[in-house]
Amino acid sequence: MYNLLKGKKGIIFGALNEHSIAWKTAERAKEEGAEFVLTNAPASIRMGQLDALAKKTGAQIIPADATSIEDLENLVEKSMEILGGKIDFVLHSIGMSVNVRKGKSYTDPNYDFTTKGWDVSAVSFHKTMNVLYNKNAMKEWGSIVALTYMAAQRVFPDYNDMADNKAYLESIARSFGYFFGRDHKVRVNTISQSPTPTTAGTGVKGFDGFIAYAEKMSPLGNATALECADYTISLFSDLTKKVTLQNLFHDGGFSNMGVSDAVMEKFE
Repeated sequence: MYNLLKGKKGIIFGALNEHSIAWKTAERAKEEGAEFVLTNAPASIRMGQLDALAKKTGAQIIPADATSIEDLENLVEKSMEILGGKIDFVLHSIGMSVNVRKGKSYTDPNYDFTTKGWDVSAVSFHKTMNVLYNKNAMKEWGSIVALTYMAAQRVFPDYNDMADNKAYLESIARSFGYFFGRDHKVRVNTISQSPTPTTAGTGVKGFDGFIAYAEKMSPLGNATALECADYTISLFSDLTKKVTLQNLFHDGGFSNMGVSDAVMEKFE
């Protein structure tokens, strides 16, 4: 290990089980010397294994609904008490589509479901940064990262309204990132990760076929959850102090490919 986060303090949203990118990031952050608080919605805490991660990393758990300003204010205040000061890094690893869960197509959604997914997946990021910004809770040169996917820019039919949610998430990162950088010297970025077999990812129709396709399209192959955690750690570290307002593709080169030899062979 490199002690990249020695002395740094953070908040990690969204770890559910050992397959989660947030889970892997928490493990890596601990290995690199960080202290942090773990948080998730109360229902997700009940469904997952966050207690095991907390025990392994020595972190405390603060339940919080990321769509609730009141919960977020409590989370930030208690985190600063527990960690003994301002926050160096935050990972937003939250996404949910009720339309996907309920099998509603993009052309015939339930718009109440759409609104709920939009609030959880994107507006929660704005609310989180709103609380951090207005409480002046981030240290200078701190780093805030959210996880996204390339469906924000290109059409993946079965990704449904999550594509819209991710596009909104990325826009929030740029817009709020400007103010956070200007006023508090805090950087804000999104990581556009390869399709990854997390609990959320495997809930998308046709996921197995698509992950195989992406593997054949990407010159370096798909990035794993652990590799994404490593990339996230680099963005939390002081090695990336001038990187902000970026959507950073971490996908083995998939995002710049038109076609690969391996895919062409299937049609020849």
